[in-house]
Amino acid sequence: MTDTPTPATPEPKAPGLLRSGMVVSVMTLLSRVLGLVRDVVVASYFGSKSEADAFFIAFKIPNFLRRLFAEGAFAQAFVPVLSEYRARRSLAEVKLLVDKVAGTLGLTLVAITALGVAGAPLLITLFAPGFHGDDYKLGLAADMLRITFPYLLLISLTAFCGSILNSYNRFAVPAFTPVLLNLSMIGATLCLTPYFDQPIMALAWGVFIAGVVQLLFQLPFLAQIRLLPVPRPDRKHEGVKRIMTLMVPALFGVSVSQINLLLDTVLASFLQTGSISWLYYADRLSELPLGAFGIAIGTVILPALSRQHAGDNPQAFSATLDWAVRMVLLIGVPAALALLLLAEPLIATLFHYGAMTDRDVLQAAAALRAYALGVMTFMLIKVLAPGYFARQDTKTPVKIAVVCMVVNMGLNLILIWPLAHVGLALATSLAALLNAGLLWWGLRKIGVYQTQPGWGLFWLRLLVACAALCAVLLWLASDVDSWLAWGWQQRVWQMSLLVGAGILAYLASLLACGLRLRDIRR
Repeated sequence: MTDTPTPATPEPKAPGLLRSGMVVSVMTLLSRVLGLVRDVVVASYFGSKSEADAFFIAFKIPNFLRRLFAEGAFAQAFVPVLSEYRARRSLAEVKLLVDKVAGTLGLTLVAITALGVAGAPLLITLFAPGFHGDDYKLGLAADMLRITFPYLLLISLTAFCGSILNSYNRFAVPAFTPVLLNLSMIGATLCLTPYFDQPIMALAWGVFIAGVVQLLFQLPFLAQIRLLPVPRPDRKHEGVKRIMTLMVPALFGVSVSQINLLLDTVLASFLQTGSISWLYYADRLSELPLGAFGIAIGTVILPALSRQHAGDNPQAFSATLDWAVRMVLLIGVPAALALLLLAEPLIATLFHYGAMTDRDVLQAAAALRAYALGVMTFMLIKVLAPGYFARQDTKTPVKIAVVCMVVNMGLNLILIWPLAHVGLALATSLAALLNAGLLWWGLRKIGVYQTQPGWGLFWLRLLVACAALCAVLLWLASDVDSWLAWGWQQRVWQMSLLVGAGILAYLASLLACGLRLRDIRR
């Protein structure tokens, strides 16, 4: 007896997308807040010393590959194909696709992991060529990479499981999963450091433990929807071949910002000690709004866009994109302004403890301002790129990605001389602006994205609200020296006051200009 074809999932309207987006946003915000707590602990224990630089490289390599392959190319290729199978085929065929993909992906990742562990010193030299000649830093980073590299295997399989759950509108579990990484690293730092001759090694083991815990956490939820994978490698399966074909160009598509950040790290390894750490702390703060909202909206619209494309509903497709762009602007613009105006206070409040010096705060804050210029465009990329991948168009984003990578490298080489590590952050933001602009223009050119009515009033409301936000922050903020001199209690109180007053001023201005929840739901 065969399964009857699974009926197409009813298309979520804007309120459904908003609710799903809020669920993912809340879960991701929890993860990001814990991530900041993790970074506070790491900064307090290790500051911006050579050991910290070595760990950030050992962590960045598998993390970069995870974002590039698992969350970037694989997710954008797998979700549209899975959504099509779910809409047009039986549950048995969907389960077979999941099994075949799990086996093929798992076998490939095992081979890559073995190569990565064996070639750890070579990878460190490749990703951080500035470490060459510093035997201590190079050796320490290679030792930690041998422990952290298997995280790529574990977290990629976790992302595979999360993509299945997202396709079935189970957004909360994958969004909560990164919380386990932060808890594992915090626990490792606080509890395991006394047991190592090199205390920083505890962090590397924390990363490995996190990969195991995150994967195991999602498996029971897959069993609930009868899609727990039984790996069966098969590159000849029709669905697997389509996914692999879509993945090749997608490697450079939505993940271009990650490639640009990697180029920053490579060049920063040639700069003074601390540069990699300063960029890391600044990047972590700039990613807070990106992760809490930009990635959340991009996550929930991809399955919806895939179903709309499969159902030949271009009007709904365009309306979904337009709604996502407005939501990103509503959060991204004020977030970027807040990071620009409060760079030193934020860095000081979160990281100025223990081994973190006054100079570290100022240098990281300068990088944060440069990254802040690209916050909104990073978020736009997350919602515009799915407009291509949902239509199984991976060629256009790769062309855009190549252009942006070339521009980014050119800007890196130009700006690094006068601005050092700040120039690298600024180049990344400018390249992201170009990337978002080209993605938007491409969708408009082919008629896939048509703006909906009401943009003039939307821009007016946004401008007034942002002006009110900036006025309140400038009025209440104290000078940098005060933030450096205060204890943590005073910093937390003052930052809470600034954040609360800023949010209140922004929301009150939007309401005064006539924005209502029903407008967002449209």
